[in-house]
Amino acid sequence: MFSGIVETMAQIVKIEQEQGNKHFTLRNPYGEPLSIDQSIAHNGVCLTVVKMENDLYTVTAMQETLNRTNLGEAKEGDWVNLERSMLLGERLDGHIVQGHVDQTARCIEVKETEGSWYYRFEYESTREMAMRGYFCVDKGSVSINGVSLTVCEPDVIDGKGYVSVCIIPYTHDNTNFKYIEVGTQVNLEFDIIGKYITRMNQLLGTEGA
Repeated sequence: MFSGIVETMAQIVKIEQEQGNKHFTLRNPYGEPLSIDQSIAHNGVCLTVVKMENDLYTVTAMQETLNRTNLGEAKEGDWVNLERSMLLGERLDGHIVQGHVDQTARCIEVKETEGSWYYRFEYESTREMAMRGYFCVDKGSVSINGVSLTVCEPDVIDGKGYVSVCIIPYTHDNTNFKYIEVGTQVNLEFDIIGKYITRMNQLLGTEGA
């Protein structure tokens, strides 16, 4: 479980393909050892540390993860956002993020607005996906590349969903948002509370039919 408050970034130094899986080796930026079996969100994707060697660590993404997230397009040299799992008793500064990415989106607009940054993203949206809770609401929460953000200007037009976010300079400078440009693919995780409410309404509606 994560909060969407990115701690730092790490650079991918090696990618190895093994059948349908990819092994990503990254440089540990924490200044302290990680541990085997530790869960870390990479661009919002919960992955398990499987190997440690000096200041490098390796995680593995299976084919389903590669298909559903932007890790499938990742290249050596890319920077990813990192967040270690929450500790019990800590403040929840963002929102509840599971690290289970729902789908990807493409950036269609970036602009600087008097010190802050505005980004707009486009993603596939169907009735079936909406019934699974894959949608945004104004002033709700969404995780983009593992960053907990507030939604503005959500919309759905002709099978495409749209969501905008505004970020402060600190977030821009300390996450891989500073590398996002028009056309960049990002990971989306919709609010788990919204998914539960959507599913509950479906079940209650079925029972009442």
